[in-house]
Amino acid sequence: MIRILLFLIFVGLIDWYAYQAFKTLFPSQVWIRAGFWAFSIAIYLFVAYSFMTFDRGAISPNFGRMASLLVLSLIPKLIVLAFLFGEDIIRFFTGIFQSVSGSREGDFLPDRRKFVSQTALALAAIPFLGILHGVLIGKYRYRVVRHTLEFDDLPQEFDGFTITQISDIHSGSFDNKEKLEYGVDLINQQGSDVILFTGDLVNNHAGEMEPWVETFKKLKAPMGKYSILGNHDYGDYMSWPSQEAKAANMQRLYQIQEELGFKLLRNENVQLRKPALSGAGGSEASIDLIGVENWGKGFAQHGDLAKATRNLSEKGFKILMSHDPSHFDEEVKKFSQFIHLTLSGHTHGMQFGIEIPGWIKWSPASLRYPKWAGLYEELGRYLHVNRGFGFLAFPGRVGIWPEITVLELRRKA
Repeated sequence: MIRILLFLIFVGLIDWYAYQAFKTLFPSQVWIRAGFWAFSIAIYLFVAYSFMTFDRGAISPNFGRMASLLVLSLIPKLIVLAFLFGEDIIRFFTGIFQSVSGSREGDFLPDRRKFVSQTALALAAIPFLGILHGVLIGKYRYRVVRHTLEFDDLPQEFDGFTITQISDIHSGSFDNKEKLEYGVDLINQQGSDVILFTGDLVNNHAGEMEPWVETFKKLKAPMGKYSILGNHDYGDYMSWPSQEAKAANMQRLYQIQEELGFKLLRNENVQLRKPALSGAGGSEASIDLIGVENWGKGFAQHGDLAKATRNLSEKGFKILMSHDPSHFDEEVKKFSQFIHLTLSGHTHGMQFGIEIPGWIKWSPASLRYPKWAGLYEELGRYLHVNRGFGFLAFPGRVGIWPEITVLELRRKA
């Protein structure tokens, strides 16, 4: 109860400061000031309604709408708060100085400057428009990210081998079939040898994927499609009437993976094989593809890397699919067998941030995950963290766009 009260006080303070900017700029336009309060109160009533009707056993579109409206309302107001609160500190000390020096009579505090309110509202409009774009357009603004990686011990037969990685589909969030089909077509256009999906097919339960099975069945790759489970795939984030119901949901998820044409790797491995080059000796060459169940710091740890790599040759070239990038730092990079490349997702880049190649790369995700998006190298091992294909909770993406990754493997000359 105390937390709720503190939250209400904080939100009230934000709104009060934001209103001061409107009041300063529109002193005689009562309808504008009334519109500000009507907009804010309507959002808070909808948020309250969404929380009161929230059911962990069902999926409601209201939660996503609530998240988008709350973010759309609060973040611009926080910018106004920062400006006006800073100005109030200056006004306070200015008032003290004027009172002591006797240079001003009347009110203790100087009048609020119109310029500060104008500046605050102008800057607040930037995230407002950015968030609006993220909700309406950004969540389906797919981009292809390419990397070329070189290895001394890559089998010659796999020189030029291409991987398309997708991650975090979160099918329960989709609301536009046409945009989704465009994203699937874009994956196929890459023409990679193999497609690897690194977990979180759904938000909460297998039924979320049912409307999209035919769409994702269209994914094609000549050497196959492989997948792993993410933390959301286990159904741990909703209430089930019984453990039997939860287990049945898990079995249905496995079936859907098969219907999609994915080979689901659960703490196991497969070999990707190519005919040996002429004169190379032997009948074929291979690389090891390893898939572990979810293993994350602070999350359920179903992954068993030792089991997944059992019976593999120490000298084999290894690619690991592991949903959570924290697994790389906690276990993979120190593992007894050398794993050349790890593919992860999970973070979504928080679906919010700013990336300007060569200049800046930042997201709130960096506060939780040292390796939150893109390509990393440590101890001679590579990790790639995909920014995610879908979206979760907040139905938008601001500055961190949905990603299709294409990795080309090359043998060093």
